[in-house]
Amino acid sequence: MGQTKKVVCLIDDEFEDLELWYPVYRAREEGAEVVYAGPEKGRKHIGKYGVPAVADMSYEELDEAACDGLLVPGGWAPDKIRRDARVQQFVRRMNEAGKPIGQICHAGWVLISAKILEGRKVTSTPGIRDDMENAGAEWFDEAVVVDGNLISARRPPDLPEYAKAFCDVLYGRR
Repeated sequence: MGQTKKVVCLIDDEFEDLELWYPVYRAREEGAEVVYAGPEKGRKHIGKYGVPAVADMSYEELDEAACDGLLVPGGWAPDKIRRDARVQQFVRRMNEAGKPIGQICHAGWVLISAKILEGRKVTSTPGIRDDMENAGAEWFDEAVVVDGNLISARRPPDLPEYAKAFCDVLYGRR
């Protein structure tokens, strides 16, 4: 088990259940403390398949200095999450600090709205490929793309490679 790292996972309603839980559990297996941040502390958010997650903290409490990594699940939640200016600022600051940012499937929308994709190599669900490229990213149809602190994946079948790559970057093994 590795050293304790603090990871924030952004949530809102209709997250993709597997894309939230799999990387969260994988990071916890490594010894990371993973907390959920949502629009309101204590609010329960329901995934696309009915599995709930409760926000441990609000977006107002996001602090990149107190955080070692960021996970953004896919589903329809990213379209809600991306609209919050506090989230956009947090993602930008995490990126500027070179801290690991994991995103899968539609989570790329959050990074687009944070304006951090110019010149970056990424993947996502093919459905938002145009969005990613229009934000200045170079898009690849690969299970996982790691570009420095940015770890991206396409969809649930890519979760084993994605979660491992995120943990490897988080713990300095990659």
